[in-house]
Amino acid sequence: MGQSKSKAKENNMKWWQLSLFGVGCTIGTGFFLGSSLAIRMTGPSILIAYFIAAVGTYFVFDALAKMTANEPLQGGFRSYAKKAYGRWAGFSSGWGYWTSEVLIMGSQMTALAIFSQFWFPKVPLWLFATGYAILGLTVILIGVGILNKLENILAVIKVSAILMFIIISFLAIFGVLDGDQPIQYPNKMKDIFPGGIIGLWSAVIFAYYAFGGIEILGLMATKLKNPKEAPKAGRVMLFSLMVIYAISIGLAVIMVAWSKFNAKESPFVIALDAYHLAFIPHVFNATLIIAGFSTMTASLYGVTTILVTLAEEGDAPASFAKKNKLKVSLPTLIVTMLGIAASVISALIMPNRIYEYITTAASLMLMYNWMFILVSPRKLLKIKAMAKIKYSIGFLLILIAVSGTLFQDSSRIGFFISLGFVAIIGIITLIMNLKWNKSKSKNKKRVLKPWPTA
Repeated sequence: MGQSKSKAKENNMKWWQLSLFGVGCTIGTGFFLGSSLAIRMTGPSILIAYFIAAVGTYFVFDALAKMTANEPLQGGFRSYAKKAYGRWAGFSSGWGYWTSEVLIMGSQMTALAIFSQFWFPKVPLWLFATGYAILGLTVILIGVGILNKLENILAVIKVSAILMFIIISFLAIFGVLDGDQPIQYPNKMKDIFPGGIIGLWSAVIFAYYAFGGIEILGLMATKLKNPKEAPKAGRVMLFSLMVIYAISIGLAVIMVAWSKFNAKESPFVIALDAYHLAFIPHVFNATLIIAGFSTMTASLYGVTTILVTLAEEGDAPASFAKKNKLKVSLPTLIVTMLGIAASVISALIMPNRIYEYITTAASLMLMYNWMFILVSPRKLLKIKAMAKIKYSIGFLLILIAVSGTLFQDSSRIGFFISLGFVAIIGIITLIMNLKWNKSKSKNKKRVLKPWPTA
């Protein structure tokens, strides 16, 4: 009785809470920091890249939300892939997601350590990274309830920082604040598309990265009081994100020339640098830490949940799903901690460029998972022609993002590394598939074996 009450309590999330949770776990370092790299590639036309990514992301979430509304499954996207295309699809999707998220978390923890050194330069990076890992795991061990509340609080803080930037930018544009350089409105085609079509094409993957996290939203959608409200939650979340991204990035690219942006500083700090506001670097450094920790914790929830569902369905050791006093089984916790530790150590000892390749590869692997999400409804739902067109367009937009990585040196290498990861998971899946088929045929023979007579 107590257990059913506890479950009912867990599954009482309202749609607007899921929207806020989505905003919280989506706005991260991919937006606050990664957008600078995208601006360097394509200039003010980055807004087009964000629009492409927003439309593509909406179609992915729409597919995921409709499957969730039809049949809420704990394993989210990987459970739908398995149901639609067989055990191999669920196995490869789940382990591909786990690998990519562990790699991304390693880079996030390293980034958090670097941001923290802004205030405490003498503290070693590994100490900060370890501290954030322990703090994130503590949140997960406490449970989903605290995670939801934390993400909502952090979402408000992150959006407040962006709103502060928007207000200060408007004060600067209308001459209330004096700066060292005039506002530069891009009014020529060359100013809007400095990298041409190739630059825009290459930047789309980074725009998608700013929307990464919807698969975690799909896992959380099972906690909704009414799972049929999942599509509405996704629409509100994505519309809110698109408005926030468009206004803030749009203001940043008219405040300073696109060539001044770089991958080491937030575009908002760069845009306001000419106004000598002493508090700005501190506010945005704090926001970067909050954003990074928020997305890292959401990713931790995602990888631990996926490991448990993989174990429950026989696609991972059964011990990963063992129930105990903790919210997460001890083996799941140990494997995740070892994966994160390996990822953080790699980030700290490898040259920055090499680790950038690996994190780009991990982002691409997420895109491959999104492709699974888009093709699964065809098998699981009775969808109309319009939905088929939408999901086909979504698939095409992801292909545009993936293929765009071939035009830049760093992302090109990341593309080939992602293929390497996919190949390894594919080979393991093939071996496991042969094992499953052998086991299936043995069971079939056992069933068909005649009953012995006296």
